[in-house]
Amino acid sequence: MAGGVFLLNGAGAPDYGGALTVPVVVTCLMAASGGLIFGYDIGISGGVSEMESFLKKFFPGLLKTTRHASKDVYCMYNDQALTAFTSSLYAFGMVGTLVASRVTRRVGRKAIMVIGGSMFLVGSLVNAAAANLAMLIVGRMLLGLGLGFSGQATPVYLAEMSPPRWRGGFISAFPLFISVGYLVANLINYGTSRIPEWGWRLSLGLAAVPAAVMVLGAVLITDTPSSLVLRGKHDHARAALQRVRGKGVDVDAEFGDILAAVEHDRRNQEGAFRRILRREYRPYLVMAVAFPVFLNLTGVTVSAFFSPILFRTIGFGSDAALMGAIILGLMNIGGIIASGVAMDRYGRKLLFAIGGALMFTCQVAMASIAGTHLGHGSKMPKGYAVAVLVLTCVFSASFSWSWGALYWTIPGEIYPVEVRSAGQGTAVALNLGLNFVQAQCFLAMLCSLKYGVFVFYACWLVVMTAFAMALVPETKGVPLDSMGHVFARHWYWGRFVKDHKFGNEST
Repeated sequence: MAGGVFLLNGAGAPDYGGALTVPVVVTCLMAASGGLIFGYDIGISGGVSEMESFLKKFFPGLLKTTRHASKDVYCMYNDQALTAFTSSLYAFGMVGTLVASRVTRRVGRKAIMVIGGSMFLVGSLVNAAAANLAMLIVGRMLLGLGLGFSGQATPVYLAEMSPPRWRGGFISAFPLFISVGYLVANLINYGTSRIPEWGWRLSLGLAAVPAAVMVLGAVLITDTPSSLVLRGKHDHARAALQRVRGKGVDVDAEFGDILAAVEHDRRNQEGAFRRILRREYRPYLVMAVAFPVFLNLTGVTVSAFFSPILFRTIGFGSDAALMGAIILGLMNIGGIIASGVAMDRYGRKLLFAIGGALMFTCQVAMASIAGTHLGHGSKMPKGYAVAVLVLTCVFSASFSWSWGALYWTIPGEIYPVEVRSAGQGTAVALNLGLNFVQAQCFLAMLCSLKYGVFVFYACWLVVMTAFAMALVPETKGVPLDSMGHVFARHWYWGRFVKDHKFGNEST
């Protein structure tokens, strides 16, 4: 390896060590705060779309429909205009991600995060002032572009700045902030739902607060060494690496590998998106596609979007439905914290196995309860409704423990530098695109499949858990620029990735 002699960890990759210093903790937490805008919007969208004052102004026809007791409870909220309010953000988020992937090499991760936070800030103010549905959708478009930019840059930033042995915990700070944002949004919805006429404006406008936090944090932190080297700023890159690793720490080996990876990138001038299609990058392309597809097929995305509506469907009142969403937020935070502690100690695969088993059990149980106790023109008995709430909470915590945290961790850490922007961009863009499809289609799917929607997601949980256990390599403690060693030694991916491509390691 370039940069000197060092030890190999158990995965056959170099171990740089890496102390947990104050600068790296502060830098990564400030970057991870961008997750607040993701979580806040998910929570606010579901809660606001359930407020009568909001429905009265923008969707008066739907408000009248929901008051008809004879309406099928699975179909009472099936309105394409209402779901467009949520889903429009994710369509433009996909566009934002693809644009950010194209320009991040030229302007850096830090600049992309600043731009993303700024667009989200403007979009939140437009939404708060919305006078009609068109203005509301324009605000959602700006929010989506902001999410796309920040979602593309932030996980990669965290992966590139974190010490290898702590990387999983640091990247999981991003989904942790998503969960915190979701919880805060539902607490705000719970309070603003009591404000007649303009409570929804306050909920939407307060999205400017996490956006401002993100912009401020991104302005104050340094860019990543890899990003600086890509732009020819070698002295700044070395200084940035030394700052986060600590004074007196020998960074020669790690910096040498960053230089070697970037030099390999420059020798192959083919664009990152074309390069990732080549055979030797096949594992990374598969991961970039599989992770967002499976994430959406857990069913948690639509549950988070529409949890207040879902709880009203099964029999809770408006306040109780919002309180149920708050409880879900607390369970998300608990699952993310537990995952952050466990993944760097026990590895990623254990989290996939436990989370998959629990989520499958919860989906099957919810299908059984809904199938026998929820039907046309009726609401679920209170005891069974509480059971669904408990199962939803366990499902939410299990998701946060597994796919919720690992979706951001593994794609953020596995890509070689020459396809890193394309890999992360593809994963986030596809995720936001699938968010759009699911947000637009879920209520119609719920109306059509009824309780069978839970069975649908349960079947996919079996598939994705098998995929994770068989085809996702264990990446615990492996330095970013040595991920190729792990894939080269994998029982299946080794036929695509050749170890010599990444240099010769020394012991």
